[in-house]
Amino acid sequence: MTIKSVLLVNSDRLNHSIDRLAEIGERPNGGVRRIAYSTEDLQARQLIKIWMTQAGMTVRIDTAGNMIATYPGQIQKAAALATGSHIDTVPLGGRYDGTLGVLAGIEVVRVLQENNIKLIHPLEVIVFTDEESSMIGSKAMSGNTIKDTEYYHRDDRTSIKTCLERIGGNWNQLSTARRSQSEIAAYIELHVEQGGVLENVDKQIGVVQGIVGQHRYAISVTGSPNHAGTTPMHMRRDALVAAAQVVLAVNNLGNKNSGSQVATVGSFNVWPNAANIVPGKVEMSLDIRDIYQSHIDELVGQLKQELSVIADSSKTQIAIERTLRVEPTLAKPQIKDAIASACQQLQLSYYHLPSRAGHDAQEIGRFTDMGMIFVPSVAGISHSELEYTSPEQCSQGANVLLQTLLQLDKMYPV
Repeated sequence: MTIKSVLLVNSDRLNHSIDRLAEIGERPNGGVRRIAYSTEDLQARQLIKIWMTQAGMTVRIDTAGNMIATYPGQIQKAAALATGSHIDTVPLGGRYDGTLGVLAGIEVVRVLQENNIKLIHPLEVIVFTDEESSMIGSKAMSGNTIKDTEYYHRDDRTSIKTCLERIGGNWNQLSTARRSQSEIAAYIELHVEQGGVLENVDKQIGVVQGIVGQHRYAISVTGSPNHAGTTPMHMRRDALVAAAQVVLAVNNLGNKNSGSQVATVGSFNVWPNAANIVPGKVEMSLDIRDIYQSHIDELVGQLKQELSVIADSSKTQIAIERTLRVEPTLAKPQIKDAIASACQQLQLSYYHLPSRAGHDAQEIGRFTDMGMIFVPSVAGISHSELEYTSPEQCSQGANVLLQTLLQLDKMYPV
């Protein structure tokens, strides 16, 4: 089959949609500010709803505020194939993060509608609620929300109940947003990579192996504050010297073990933080990520042993306490194979890699089969007004999404 005979998206229309949506919340420097539940978010949702309806989809809002559009299939009672992402941004983000996945999903349906094609399965395009902060939309679908409203408080102290009401949700009935594999047979998400791996290896498409687990810890090192001039070196219990060894141990954890792990100390505070006082206490953060939960557990165990050695040699006390645990989600092998097959069909180069950032797909993959497609981010930049993925790259990702969905439609039973 030559590439000309393959069903393709309308590249100009897709990229026009990206540009048009970026006008909502556009900042003078070219970035986009479209915070969940804001006026801009509501305006964007309304535009998306119009596009979904024009593409022949019926649109509903669930109690978590997720916008779910359904393009009918040949067998309406069959579990749906689903795609999508989010349209909310960080305070000063770009025009591709999340948005590409939603608009590519709509473009896929437009192409099916224009060619009078109905899949065997219904096809859902989902706009998830508040991915950039609480991920309440996808977590509600997986049944992993926290029932305490205070957990979801906003910086302006607006309650989550009010926020959900703004977009058509209902906190009091949040549990009804939960989905199962009997409703969604498989979910596939197109996203910009938000990193520089694809560009570095010069590949056009990323076949995501899975989304890494994220563990965060608070580490405290307690020594003894004392006069910097009168306390001999051998008598010191310097918390900062011990903390420096901890930072190096964390760095070695990421660098000197096999696997795809990353380990980071990103926050660091010293007390009393005065030039003439031996530091008495240091607090720092640890962020450790890997695609396999067993590997994360192994690395944390290794670090704890090293912390014990550092504490003994420095005559300090070192405590470590977990503050966040998000377990990894692996992509389904048959979906990865379908993505790779679509790349071959479209004559696009591809590369297998993990996603080291969180996505809605991580939660959806907890109850159904999941896969992700990455397209490059120029210079690896994201969550920035400098974020850029070329029109050609956006279209290539959308075409892989289209061809993968066509394959999955034949693969999954009804």
